[in-house]
Amino acid sequence: MNRFFYIVFLFFLVHNVLGKTIVVGKGQPYTKIKTAVHVASPGDSIIVLKGVYKEGNIVIDKPLSLVGKNLPILDGQKKYEVLSVKSNNVTIDGFVIQRSSVATLDDPGGIKVYNSNYVVIQNCILEDNFFGIYIQYGKHCIIRNNKIKAYGIEEQQIGNGIHCWKSDSLLIIGNKVDGHRDGIYFEFVTGSTIWRNIANNNIRYGLHFMFSNDDAYICNVFKNNGAGVAVMFTKNVKMYNNYFSENWGDAAYGLLLKEISDSYIVGNHFENNTTGIFMEGTSRIIAEKNSIKQNGWGMKIQASCMDNTIKKNNFIANTFDISTNGTLVLNTFDNNYWDKYEGYDLNKDKIGDLPYHPLSLFSVIVEKNPPAMLLFRSFMVTLLDKSEKIIPSLTPDNFIDNSPLMRPLLL
Repeated sequence: MNRFFYIVFLFFLVHNVLGKTIVVGKGQPYTKIKTAVHVASPGDSIIVLKGVYKEGNIVIDKPLSLVGKNLPILDGQKKYEVLSVKSNNVTIDGFVIQRSSVATLDDPGGIKVYNSNYVVIQNCILEDNFFGIYIQYGKHCIIRNNKIKAYGIEEQQIGNGIHCWKSDSLLIIGNKVDGHRDGIYFEFVTGSTIWRNIANNNIRYGLHFMFSNDDAYICNVFKNNGAGVAVMFTKNVKMYNNYFSENWGDAAYGLLLKEISDSYIVGNHFENNTTGIFMEGTSRIIAEKNSIKQNGWGMKIQASCMDNTIKKNNFIANTFDISTNGTLVLNTFDNNYWDKYEGYDLNKDKIGDLPYHPLSLFSVIVEKNPPAMLLFRSFMVTLLDKSEKIIPSLTPDNFIDNSPLMRPLLL
C-alpha cells in the first residue's frame, strides 16, 4: 500500500512539474478550445467542460492532453475535419466528435493523426463522420474504448471506421464500429494488435487488411457485415478466438484469405456465414481448434493453396463442409470432427477407424456449375454423394482426413 501511494505521489509531482491544467467552457477564462491549444505549453492538460463546440478544424500541434468532462460535443458541421493531431504524445479522451466534412481526395475524419507517435484516443463517441479515426504514418498509438458509428448506404459515400495506413506498433482495443465502409482497415501496418473490438453492420468488411505483416487479431466479433473479414497479401498473421457470424451474400465470407502465408487461425468461431473460410493462394497456414458451424460452405480451399494444415476443428451442420475447384490436393486434413462422418471406432480410441472424405461430389459440381444448387436435397444428389463416399471416383483420393474424431472437440 505504501508503494502504491508513493507511485501516485510521484505521478502528481511529475505532472505538476511538466504541465499545468487549462479549463475550457462557459464561464471559464477560455471558452474556445482553439484558444486554449494556442496558449498551452507542451505537456499541459486541457479540460473541456460539457457543451457544443463548433470551431471548425481544431489542430493539436504540440504534446497535450485534451480531456472532455461529461462528453462535450465537437461538431464539424459537415464542413471541416474535426480534430487533426500533428504532434507526438497527444491524448484525446472523452468527447463526442461528429459530422466531419466529406471528401474523397484528402479523406477527412472525426480524428486524424498525421505522422505522429504515442497518440492515445480513448473513450470517445464518433458519429456521422466520413472517416472515424484515421492514422497515417503513426507509431505506438492506442485507439481504445471508442464507439464509432456512421450511416453509410453505399461504400463510395463513406470512409472506414478505424483506418490505419503505413503505421507500426498500434493497439486497437475495445472499440465498437458500426455503419462504415470497413469497420477496421489496415494497409502497410506492421507489428500491431486488434483486440476485443466489435465490428457489426459495416457495408463491406468488418476487418480489411492488406500488405500488413506480423499483426495479431484476438477476441474480436465480426457480425452481419457485407463480406466479413478480408486478409490479403500478408504474412505472419495470428487470428485467435474471434467470432465471424451472419455474413451472408453471394460473395460473402466469414474470413477471406488471399495470398497469405505463414499464419495461424486458432480458436475462432465461424457460424451462419455463406462461406466460413475462403482460401486462395495461401501457403503454410495452420487452421486449428476452430468451430465451423451452420455455414453454407464450411471452408473453400482453391487449387492455388498449398502446404496448409487443417487440424482439430469442428465441422458441424454446414451445407457443405469443404469445397475446391481443383483435383490436385497439396493440403493436410487431420484429426478434425465431421458431423457427417458415418464410420466406427472399434478400438475406442475416439478416432474413426476409417478415413473420411470430406469433399462432397455435389459440392464439386456446384463449384463448377452454380445453378446446379437448385437440385440440392433431391434424392438423386443424395444417392450420388453416398455412392461417391463408398467408391470415390471423381473426387481426389488424397482429399482425406485419415484420423477423423468421433466426438466434437470442446473449444
